[in-house]
Amino acid sequence: MEDFRQTYLRLCKEGGVEPQESIVALFQEHPASQGSRLDLSGQGLSVDTCSVLSLAFQKDHFFTEVSLSDCMLSEEAARILLTGLFGNTTVKVLDLKGNNLRSTGVEVLGKLLARNKTLQRLVLEWNALGVWEEAFSLFCDGLASNSVLKQLDLRNNQINHHGATELSLALKRNTTLEALDLRWNNIGLLGGRSLLEALQKNKSIVQLEVTGNSIPGDILKALEQTTGHNSDRQSTLREGHSRTQVLSKEIRTLKEEKGRQFLSLMETIDRQREEMGRSNRSTSTHIGQLQEALNERKSAVNSLTAKLQMTEAALALSEQKNHNLGELLTRAKAEKEEQREQQSRERKKEQEDGMFREGKLVREIQNLTETNAQLKNKLEEMERRCKSQQQQIFELKQELTNSTAELKLRLAQAEDRLDTEKRRSKQALEDMDSLRQKEVEHVNRHLEESERALQERIFKLEGQRIQLEEELNKAKAACVTERAQAEEELGRVRAQIRLEEQEHVSSLEEKLRSMRSSLQEIQLHSSQQKHTILELQAKNSNQSIEMNGLRRRIEELQQELAGKDQEKVAEVSRARVELQEQIGHLQAERTAQEGLKEKISALEREIKVLGNNHREALLDKESEMSSMLEKLRLKEAEIQRMREDEANRASYLQSAVLTYIQGSPLGHYSSPKK
Repeated sequence: MEDFRQTYLRLCKEGGVEPQESIVALFQEHPASQGSRLDLSGQGLSVDTCSVLSLAFQKDHFFTEVSLSDCMLSEEAARILLTGLFGNTTVKVLDLKGNNLRSTGVEVLGKLLARNKTLQRLVLEWNALGVWEEAFSLFCDGLASNSVLKQLDLRNNQINHHGATELSLALKRNTTLEALDLRWNNIGLLGGRSLLEALQKNKSIVQLEVTGNSIPGDILKALEQTTGHNSDRQSTLREGHSRTQVLSKEIRTLKEEKGRQFLSLMETIDRQREEMGRSNRSTSTHIGQLQEALNERKSAVNSLTAKLQMTEAALALSEQKNHNLGELLTRAKAEKEEQREQQSRERKKEQEDGMFREGKLVREIQNLTETNAQLKNKLEEMERRCKSQQQQIFELKQELTNSTAELKLRLAQAEDRLDTEKRRSKQALEDMDSLRQKEVEHVNRHLEESERALQERIFKLEGQRIQLEEELNKAKAACVTERAQAEEELGRVRAQIRLEEQEHVSSLEEKLRSMRSSLQEIQLHSSQQKHTILELQAKNSNQSIEMNGLRRRIEELQQELAGKDQEKVAEVSRARVELQEQIGHLQAERTAQEGLKEKISALEREIKVLGNNHREALLDKESEMSSMLEKLRLKEAEIQRMREDEANRASYLQSAVLTYIQGSPLGHYSSPKK
């Protein structure tokens, strides 16, 4: 990138303007780079120089600060120079001190303030802006519409109370100006009052200098108070802005933390889902164990029913042989007591075994513990009822046969219900398993087909990429061979020239080598061609004194070399054009590959979406399975409760039989023997 001196010289050359030597010398001593300061203080700038500087400010943005103090600008020069800054986007500080700006310059300054969007500090000291009231009113209009300027220096500008009123009107509309310097003007009492009114409405000015304006002390104090209020307000606004920035940063950090927490929560949910799957598998095993326990309980109930039938047969025999049961009654009572104790022991053992087995399952199935507690409470209540029913045993003698028949019917109904519920649960589980397997097989088939299709596409793309790489390697090899052939031909030509001119080449070898190297650099680096030509011209000018005698022969050699070099350059250019065409084809194929890669990524995203949908469907099926398992558990609990009720009724029947035997006449006959 060229610096400002080169830009200045180029614009002077394009516009046919003679460059100002003082400016050129200034930039030769202090070269400027982008973002630096342009200081032309004390330089008498002509109209042509200002036009060139205006064009430079419009086209190239090098400086952030421009100092043009004491440059003795004419009205036309000031107008041209300031119009160049209308669209500038880098200059933030402009110093126009001591340039005696007049009406035209003041009007252009107003337009500059209205159009420029980057200028933040403007110094207009010693310019007498207040002399031309109409121009100063236009300047104030531009200041009112400006929304960027922060510092304005208007010292020693002969501003009277009329100018102060215009300036106060502008300040009422301006909302960005922070520092205003009005020292050593002629504002007076009226101007001070108008400024005070403006500052009561303006909340942005925090620094106001009005020394040397014949303003009374009370107005000065009021102005200081208003500026103090504005500065306090600005400080509070800055603090609030900083606090809002801190809060926004904290909110962003909180959002990021929430996002991380959400990601961790999703990970924990995935882990919990995996654990739920494992727990479902373990519950299925536990259900099998419970089914085995249920079968064992069923066998125990069958044994109890067989014993109950045996007791009923013994009761029938005892009724037929009442007269022979004197001594045998005690033995029967003892045997029955032993049987009862054995049954109680067996029941206790079965209960202990059941509690032991259930104790293992209680850790994962809490509902079973609650049902066991309820069953225990029911047992206690039934025992209390048995004690109360022993008093009513005489009434139950007639109902004994009916209750036995009902008991058998209920046992048969309970077994039928149990078998039907088992069949239903097994059928439901088998249906659910078959449906789930079908869905899983369908999903697996779909995924396998999509994976096969994607793999085939990937193989095709890899084959295309390999073909393209082979073509590229062939093109590179062809370019290398053509370049080698061109270099060989060039070497042959040089060898012939050396054989023809062996006597004169010894003095010209270094020069020819430099020329050949420069030609190669021209072929490889076209951007450095001008620089190498200048160097060769300088070398030729320096060596022209030595080459006066050999110039004719060198010209002939140069003509021959130029013809051959032109041929070689033409061949190289043709090869370069072909290479560029091949590169264009390769780039087109590369863009096609990129499009295919994008399609592959889109397909991968679709596969991910399908996987997520299938995962959600599987989760729904697992929830349905868990609900079915819960229903099965409830049915098993109901069956368990029915069996326990039946066992309780059998115990009640046994106790009724025993009480019946004790209350029979044979029992009264046996009592005296005791």
